[in-house]
Amino acid sequence: MPIATVKFESGMKFSGESGSGHTVIMDSSPEMGGHNQGVRPMELLLLALGGCTGIDVMSMLNKMRVVIEDFRMDLDGTRQEEHPKIFRTIQVNYRFTADPSVADKLSRAVHLSQEKYCSVSGMLSQSAQIEARIYLNDHLMETLQPGS
Repeated sequence: MPIATVKFESGMKFSGESGSGHTVIMDSSPEMGGHNQGVRPMELLLLALGGCTGIDVMSMLNKMRVVIEDFRMDLDGTRQEEHPKIFRTIQVNYRFTADPSVADKLSRAVHLSQEKYCSVSGMLSQSAQIEARIYLNDHLMETLQPGS
């Protein structure tokens, strides 16, 4: 049984349906013949990384009974210039708003996600260096270097 089905719609637009029944629209830029009607496939990789590690982190923080006011991530990737234009570096910025007393638990959750649990991070780290930065209340708390 397939876990994903991708169907051509028109131009450069495709619809993808996951095994769990959710749909995503993908398209290319007008310069590449698309109509900008969906997410670019390489953007989906960054979104997958953010979703995977975010779910890990929140699961661990919930088990630790850590209360946070806000949590978001921004991700940026640098691609090599020649084809295939894979990501060579990816930066993940974890941004938490929470009481400073939980800083150690935030760090532990991010470390465990990046180093052990996040499947997407594990896969992407085979070709890209992933650097993670942890911010607490808009202040840089820690930087996790690739391979550390």
